[in-house]
Order: sequence, then structure tokens, then C-alpha cells
Amino acid sequence: MRRNILTYGVGAVLGASLVIAALMPASWAHTPATLYDDVWKLINTRFVDDSKNGQDWRIWRHRYDNDLETDADAYVGIQTMLASLNDRYTRFLDPKDFSEEGQSIKATLYGIGVQIGNRGNKLLIIAPIEDTPADKAGLKAEDEIIKINDIEAKGMDVKEAADLIRGKKGTIVKLLIRRGDGSEEEVDNRQANSEEKWYDVTRDEIKLKSIEEKPPFDTKIPKKMGYVRLTTFLSSNAATELKDVLDANAKKEGYILDLRSNPGGLLANAIVMADFFLEGESIVSTVDKDSYKEIQYATEDVLSDKPLIVLIDKGSASASEILSGALRDNNRAILIGQTSFGKGLVQEINQLPGGSGINITTQRYLTPNDTDINKTGIVPDITVELKKEDLEKKRDMQLETAIDVMQDWLDGKSMKYLQSRSLVSKK
Repeated sequence: MRRNILTYGVGAVLGASLVIAALMPASWAHTPATLYDDVWKLINTRFVDDSKNGQDWRIWRHRYDNDLETDADAYVGIQTMLASLNDRYTRFLDPKDFSEEGQSIKATLYGIGVQIGNRGNKLLIIAPIEDTPADKAGLKAEDEIIKINDIEAKGMDVKEAADLIRGKKGTIVKLLIRRGDGSEEEVDNRQANSEEKWYDVTRDEIKLKSIEEKPPFDTKIPKKMGYVRLTTFLSSNAATELKDVLDANAKKEGYILDLRSNPGGLLANAIVMADFFLEGESIVSTVDKDSYKEIQYATEDVLSDKPLIVLIDKGSASASEILSGALRDNNRAILIGQTSFGKGLVQEINQLPGGSGINITTQRYLTPNDTDINKTGIVPDITVELKKEDLEKKRDMQLETAIDVMQDWLDGKSMKYLQSRSLVSKK
């Protein structure tokens, strides 16, 4: 079995830091009983809580010896066993879910490139991804999906809909779309006789992007400042994408890094990204079930030493917190926004025989100041709440505050916060 570490976030699984372990060939010979036992042994040796949620873990090993006739039986037994740990991040993935997780890490999926969600009993397009089949076909944010290939979408959950929309490259998915003016009030009050139109969308390879340079509400960013939003740490390309943006904006005097609503991803990405801004300092430490502590340090090389502001909110989790915590504790950046999610645990990805997998919580992580942020989060240096009236006026007050603070920083103005800390940056 191979392990791989992830720092997952707020989504299907809220906030995780992932590490990849050794992957076992999907064709490895197994029986339902050996599959179940493999998971039992992994938890026994790797799970971060040595007490296994205060229970005698041995009681689970032979509980289903006479009941596991198929892999499906083993899956149910494994999920029941894992539930006893009371850890939402330690979870079993059947072959389909495990394959999709792997595709996300590779930053490649096959489909039409659209984000979908539920509002009430309606299935809506949240946003088409730029330059994908969905975007080229003319699908828009707030479009309501009425049917998917003649299957009624009303009341359908997101996973079921995604399974129907995804498919092999070159094949077509038919979507019946009802479109209005895009307002929430309009979406909630659409009538059955509203305009409906069928869209034939040809599936293709979708390369997931981790970086967005367009600010919310088209907020005007001064030319001297660089703005970049990092949406996920899951893609193996995420660190390279961030480096490319920083290189392309090397003439900027300061940067605003937006980690809001970023649920996490690969632990390695958070470490590499912190290394872009730090020079030899501690980035993060991990502690396993035996209390063994390992510290990750930045190299002596630094990609940018210019002023840096990081935006966080309650959706910033795991790898987002590792990066923002490292920059804060090393006095390298000012944090603005809201207290982060509070996910201080690291998961390990393990592939199992038959193509299924399991993510196991194996470590706690601490920020450079040895702060355990699990369930408490990271408190920003400057707290700015997002008010409903500002959002209705399409104003991002957190970003606007970041721009104002950066302007003061670049102008060398006396500012209470800047006086309270020796921030590491050179103009």
C-alpha cells in the first residue's frame, strides 16, 4: 500500500491536508475479508488517535468474518468500522470516488467544465469554467438545469447530477436549461413557462486551474499591486501555477494573496508555496500518534520578498491555514478577513486492492509558533466581516481593506499594525 498526504478542505470533506502514500496496484489479488483486514491494520498502525476514540480496536478485526461475501459487503463493513472512530476526515472511497480524487490531483477531469449546486429543490449552474465546453456552449451562472439527457433534475443531488454530466471525451450530454435574469429572487420564483432551451455539450478533457487573477466584482486593483486568488491546493500543478503568476508580475510592488473559501489540498503544495516567501524559517510541524514531531523548513532561496497581504475567511481550511499560519508566525504577511475554518489534521491517501482507497488522519499539524489551530482557526490581524448590504452593492470590503492597507505599507505611512510587528519585506 502506498501513502499520499493531502490537506483536504471544506467541501464534501471539510478541511483536510493530504499526503499520498504508496499505491497498491488495483489488480492486486484480494478477497472481501482481506480487504477489510487491510483497512483494520492501516487504522491500527496509522490513525492519529492511539486510543481509537477510546475503544478496544481489536473488537473490529473479526467482527464480520462470516458476513463478507462480496466487495460491496466489505465496503459496508469498513464504513461501519471507520464510523466508530468519530473522525469525519478518515473515510473510505469506493473505486469510482478514489479514481475521481486521483483525477483531481492530476488536475484533469472529463466533462463539460461546470460547477453545479442546489438551491432549494433546484439544480443550478454556479459558474462555467472559462474556456471549457460549458463556457463555449453559452451556459451561464444561475442557469437552472431542468433535465440531463431527458432525466428530470428537480430534487437531484449534486453528486448524482455530476455523474450524469461527466463522461468520455467526445460524447455529448444534453441539458435542458431554464434561464432568467440571474438574481436570487428571480431564480427562486421562476415559473414553469419560463424560457427553456436544450444545449448539446460535447464532453472534453477539463484541466482544472488553481489560480484566478480576476478579483471579485471586478474590484479595481492598483497597477502597482498584484492580486491572485488560489482556489485549491489539490492540483499537483497548483504551486507551479502560483509561481508562474508571481514571475509574470515580478514588477509589482506588493501582492494580495486571496485564500478565501480555499478548502485545502496537498500538504506539499502549502509547503512549497510558503517557501516562495520565506527564507530558511520554519513552515509547519507535524505530530503523529507517537508524539513524534517533524518540522518542515523553508530553503534559503526566496521567490519574492515584497510586501504581502493574505485574505482568509471561515472557508479557508487546512493547507490554506498552513500557508497563512506560516506567513503570519514568521512576520511575513498581514492577514485580513475572518477567522479561518480550523482544520489542524493531516490525512494520508492509501489505495487498496481492487481500486478503492482510504484517507486516514495520521498527524496533527502546528504552525511555526507551535499553535494547534484545530477547531479554533487562525485569527486575522485585521478582522473585516462581509456584510450583506455590501455584497448586494457588489463591494468586497475585505479586498478593499487589503488594498488600503497595502497602499499604506507601500507609502511607508505610520500604521498601528505595521508598528506592532517587524514585517519581513524589502521594497
